[in-house]
Amino acid sequence: MRAAVGGLLAAGVALGVAETVAALIGPRPGPMIAVGSAMVDRTPEALKQFAIRQFGDKDKLVLVGGIAVGVVLLSLLLGLLARRRWPLAAAGMGAFGLLAAAAAVTRPGAGPLDALPALIGITAGIFTLRLLCVPREPAPEGPAVGGGAGRRRFLALSAGAAGVAVAGGGIGRLLASRRNVEDARAALRLPAPARPARPLPAGVDMKMPGLTPFVTSNKDFYRVDTALVLPQVDPADWTLRISGLVDRPIELTFDDLLRRPLLEYDATMTCVSNEVGGPYVSSTRWLGASLADLLREAGVRSGADQLLSRSADGWTAGTPIEAILDGREALLAVGMDGEPLPIAHGFPARMVVPGLYGYGSATKWVVDMKVTRFTDSKAYWVARGYAERSTIKTLARIDLPRPLQKLPAGPVVVAGVAWAQRRGISAVEVRVDDGPWRRARLAAVPNTDTWRQWSLEWAATPGVHRIETRATDGSGATQQQRREPPLPDGATGWHSVVVTIT
Repeated sequence: MRAAVGGLLAAGVALGVAETVAALIGPRPGPMIAVGSAMVDRTPEALKQFAIRQFGDKDKLVLVGGIAVGVVLLSLLLGLLARRRWPLAAAGMGAFGLLAAAAAVTRPGAGPLDALPALIGITAGIFTLRLLCVPREPAPEGPAVGGGAGRRRFLALSAGAAGVAVAGGGIGRLLASRRNVEDARAALRLPAPARPARPLPAGVDMKMPGLTPFVTSNKDFYRVDTALVLPQVDPADWTLRISGLVDRPIELTFDDLLRRPLLEYDATMTCVSNEVGGPYVSSTRWLGASLADLLREAGVRSGADQLLSRSADGWTAGTPIEAILDGREALLAVGMDGEPLPIAHGFPARMVVPGLYGYGSATKWVVDMKVTRFTDSKAYWVARGYAERSTIKTLARIDLPRPLQKLPAGPVVVAGVAWAQRRGISAVEVRVDDGPWRRARLAAVPNTDTWRQWSLEWAATPGVHRIETRATDGSGATQQQRREPPLPDGATGWHSVVVTIT
């Protein structure tokens, strides 16, 4: 029992010391975050999609929790092992430290210093493991410490180790919290747009209970990214460099960005991970500077076809340059829904390119843009099997009634949202039990880059019924019936729900 507790405390000391070192020389990732980030990068795509479907935006919390459970079990085993085979236990703990150090230094943009938290922390952990778990050698002229004295020694050392673990973790958290940029965000006052958006048209929101609102609040806006810990990018330190195949490289500070003409634009954003009928689509009013103007100032050279953008945590996206220069409102955004970007959504600046899935257009915490070619550079998700070009597909979703809902016979409202950014939605149809298609009523929209609410009244009769929907976009094309998964270029298929009418 003592050995197991000793192993657990040794792991606590290792993690606490590592957190403090990471904060002192940082910001640098602690061992658990470094290992977790490496696991995210190396997880098979099918498993990532499963995690997103099952846990939504809690998938990262589940991953960190799983790592924590693994660390606890490993530390208990190492403690038990240390009593009988100390060299093997020390090697096991050292191997975990080297693994964490390797994970840290192989992160994008990392350097040799990123290995220090793991290495120093694991050294402290090995020292603690020996103190607590390895029996003391007997003195030359007396018996080994045992009985009550041994217990007292163990309790004293355990208390000391627990204090180091708690203090180390607390100091690390305190130092890290001082780098939290929420205060800077709260103090930021965004300038008025040089080109404000028009007020939303009357009837844009049908305002039905249970129907997705036309404008998604910032707190409800979907979040899908690879960041285990939100990057803390102070606008006072933020710079954006535009380089590569350009005539005139550009470097912007945040003040430079705010001095540029800013425009407002209503646009819906969609994640490529979104299954048919899924929740990873949201709509808001963005505020930002024109990306097209920035690229024209830089002077894109002939043959360049990709803007490879990089976030502060090393994630990359590849955006077709023609999608930025073709007249759509591609933005380097600083605000959403009337306030500065939330930290979880890219503060202080992010990309928004309507009509493309987020993995190829929506880099959060963006700090670098390189004009290049698709043949020369592969972005994060493209290297993992997704398509280079990520045009959003036409889809409709049923919000009302809910799946498996029980309702009384009579008039039942069927309603939802549909989207086909850049093309717009021209029609939504609904059918029940493979019957005839009926056209739904469409709400107004401000432009073709937002989703569109729709509704239809159905005279429901008793029984179990299947309701299906499909949308037709502004080009006249009706969405594909065949179900396809998100990989490699977005899900397809008609959304349906089954309800019981009593």
